[in-house]
Amino acid sequence: MVELSIILASIVVLLLFSAFFSGSETAMTAVSQPRMAELARQGDSRAGAVTRLRDRKERLIGAILLGNNLVNILASALATSLFIGWFGSSGVVYSTLAMTALVLIFAEVMPKAYAIHHADRVALNIAPVLRIFVIVLAPVAHAVQAFVEGVLRAFGIQFDTSLDDVTTEDELRGVIRMHKGPEPEVAQERVMLASILDLDDVEVGEIMTHRSNTTMIDASRPPAAIVGDVLASPYTRLPLYKGNEDNIVGVLHAKELFRAVNAAKDGLEDLDVARLATAPWFIPESTDLLDQLREFRRRREHFALVVDEYGTVQGVVTLEDILEEIVGEISDEHDEIVRGVRPLDDGGYLVNGDVTIRDLNRELGWELPDDGAATIAGLVMHEARRIPEVRQVFAFHGFRFEIVRRKGHQVTALRVEPLPEDSIVGETPHGDAPLGVKD
Repeated sequence: MVELSIILASIVVLLLFSAFFSGSETAMTAVSQPRMAELARQGDSRAGAVTRLRDRKERLIGAILLGNNLVNILASALATSLFIGWFGSSGVVYSTLAMTALVLIFAEVMPKAYAIHHADRVALNIAPVLRIFVIVLAPVAHAVQAFVEGVLRAFGIQFDTSLDDVTTEDELRGVIRMHKGPEPEVAQERVMLASILDLDDVEVGEIMTHRSNTTMIDASRPPAAIVGDVLASPYTRLPLYKGNEDNIVGVLHAKELFRAVNAAKDGLEDLDVARLATAPWFIPESTDLLDQLREFRRRREHFALVVDEYGTVQGVVTLEDILEEIVGEISDEHDEIVRGVRPLDDGGYLVNGDVTIRDLNRELGWELPDDGAATIAGLVMHEARRIPEVRQVFAFHGFRFEIVRRKGHQVTALRVEPLPEDSIVGETPHGDAPLGVKD
């Protein structure tokens, strides 16, 4: 009777150990690494133990599997000997059925179900104890791991536990997309974090202010006229040119100009505006935003002129432009209120042709592609492979585009409307989608 009690108690204890190992495996796999890292930084020793265990994942998993299999096999062996004593040779079948049910329910499903829903809490509680088991079982687990690697290597299978940059970035993007909550601040945080990862994928040519929308100052004009032009402009830094707008000779800062005006006691006739300007900084339009942000910080400048491959000035880009790619539109009392997008009563939008696709996607939650064009008008011309006519209608990428205004060869306004999902059938790019002219 005493021997029976010892065997039954041993089986129960072994099942508890099995449940511990099963729950530990699930918890250590599902635990939030960023949260553990932050807790460890704050001085939580248990979180530090979790982080150290996960840093050597092969050793951790090997020890857990070794311990789990050891206690399961031992519990099954004890149960088999017990059932054989009760039922003879048929006791093997009864033992198998009984232990399968016990192990499955109490040592696998139950602890893993709890651990998956309380991964952080379980990991913090079991880490000190699990660390002891890992140290004790480490030599055997290491030997098993070495044998497995040797066998796989014999078949030409190599172990590569390192993550390349692309994989790491994809993992970060996945974590950001999983950052959800009912608060509007959470959505804004998600957009900002994703925008930071996009900086090295976006070129300055996609976000610059085009030269057609840039205020430039003619250095040959009288100083009083230049002062009036600067006062009328909402910008503090203005390109200064001589002869034609491609001949940029400097960048005029409004503060420097007004300081010189204030110091001019004999009037403005002798004011040399060109001497007040700083040297222009030209950058290629293919520069990505991350590199440009670094250069802005290194040079301690906020303003650069963007040129194409032929050296022709295409526009300007500022530090604020790059910051807006991260945090969204930044407006002050001198910025224009009109942003080029006006919602219509029927669910559509009246959009200026020079509004960038990135801004539309960010503000309206759309997913229009921006790899072929930077602006909404450019997207229509890229897909249609033609210069569209006024009132012409296109449908692609799940949207309907109607040309509202055109100036010369430039589309200046469009009406954009998301199409119902059931009406999007078999679209193909480059103008093969439905198009026409309204009557």
